[in-house]
Amino acid sequence: MSTTAPCSLQLVAMQSLLSNQSLAISALEDLPRLSFPEFFMEAYAQGHTEVVKAMVKCWPFPCLPLGDLTRPPDLGTMKAVLDGLEMLLATKERPSHWQLQVVELRKVYPNIWTRGYHSMARISHPGLLNARPTGSGHSQSSGEQPLWIFMDLTIDRFQNEWQDYLVQWARKRKQRVQLCSRKLQILTGSASTVQKALLLLRLDSIQELGLSKFSRGGTVKTLAPYLGYMKNLQLLSLSRMSASCYTCSPKDSCKFAAHLGQLHHLQELHLHDVLFSSENMPAILRSLKPLKTFSLSLCLLTEDNLRFLSLCSCTSQLKHLRLRSLLMLHFSPEPLQALLENGTHTLETLALEDCDITDSQLSALLPTLSRCSLLGFFSFYGNRLSVASLHNLLNHTAQLSHLTRGIYPAPLESYSVLDWWHRHIHADSWRFAQVRTGLSQMFREMGPNHKVQICTRFDHRTDRGQFYSLAPDGSWVLTQEALPVLSPLPL
Repeated sequence: MSTTAPCSLQLVAMQSLLSNQSLAISALEDLPRLSFPEFFMEAYAQGHTEVVKAMVKCWPFPCLPLGDLTRPPDLGTMKAVLDGLEMLLATKERPSHWQLQVVELRKVYPNIWTRGYHSMARISHPGLLNARPTGSGHSQSSGEQPLWIFMDLTIDRFQNEWQDYLVQWARKRKQRVQLCSRKLQILTGSASTVQKALLLLRLDSIQELGLSKFSRGGTVKTLAPYLGYMKNLQLLSLSRMSASCYTCSPKDSCKFAAHLGQLHHLQELHLHDVLFSSENMPAILRSLKPLKTFSLSLCLLTEDNLRFLSLCSCTSQLKHLRLRSLLMLHFSPEPLQALLENGTHTLETLALEDCDITDSQLSALLPTLSRCSLLGFFSFYGNRLSVASLHNLLNHTAQLSHLTRGIYPAPLESYSVLDWWHRHIHADSWRFAQVRTGLSQMFREMGPNHKVQICTRFDHRTDRGQFYSLAPDGSWVLTQEALPVLSPLPL
């Protein structure tokens, strides 16, 4: 089967047949299996919803990968798809060539629609198709083969039309339909809305969970019992949950932590703008198994919190660590030094950004930093370094054989005294030009495999920054770039 688009004669024949929807539907019984993908694409693209509905019912492959079509379904097309599924579910005795078991709404099979029917036939989901349901929201009649729908679900007050329609449709048929979401985002603080969604979902299908904008501790309390059923969760992100976590009682925090402790596959934890009480952070972090990635940003961090973090088992084997926008100006360097010590043989990514780390603190950290032998990326912008300390830092990082990119702050000498507290805006151009002249030789000595940049401006609201780097001809190049993200883990 050719992987190219249908030839012109074949396309003309399909379009001619689709011009009469009744005739097209009656012809499906005799349509060769190898022609189904091309014919479906044409019916889908031209908005022939009655033909789409009929084709879904008699789809001759185990999986219908709708998410990999050139455009997402609109509400009318989604209704047609679900009507076809409804007819399929209502058919007690199905012909052997009706094979549909999975509707895939994510983009997971690139070019599958143009690679031929053999590729379409090989798609399978053996892990979940053979698994028993988990959670209290699912029951299944014996002997009935469930229908599976895979999608990345976002629960918000402003859901798109077809997603909302699909969720309502699946809720009415949850005895026969398993709704799976690898990536689930909850962007509402409504406890009842969250609970309704979690009762509907196949919880062990969730691998990435993002929670944001919780405004009441009751929502955390509602969510907690469901966490234990997310057996395959690998990434958890909590953001903009200040009031929720602060007002959550120690008892509820312990319950939340107990359920987190059951997540044996959790590898990544990202905490952004979360206001923990003094009891809540230790209770939650203490329960976790060793993580591969930990990110903490824009949180009210105390020195005791940082010390606890350095002693916590969840940070003992980190590959990727980010601490961002945490005020450490008056911290003793020992807790951060101990945290880095945990990762001397494992850390590949280290970002200590916008934390007001000073010369004296850095001096205490350098011996430990020099032993991070696997470090490939290092970001240190937004800290209070003098030119002398920056030179010292560059001398140490130059010895790290795996390091390929380093981002450093414009030193204090780049700013006027009054400008320092406004350093997010700009450095003094004349002063920074003098600093660059002094850094040029050191940058040249870093070698071609080490990309070195000076960050003079950053905005975490837009995740953009202003960077200077030294070109091979010795000139300085100014670029506007996205701020770096932590290396994604393969999920």
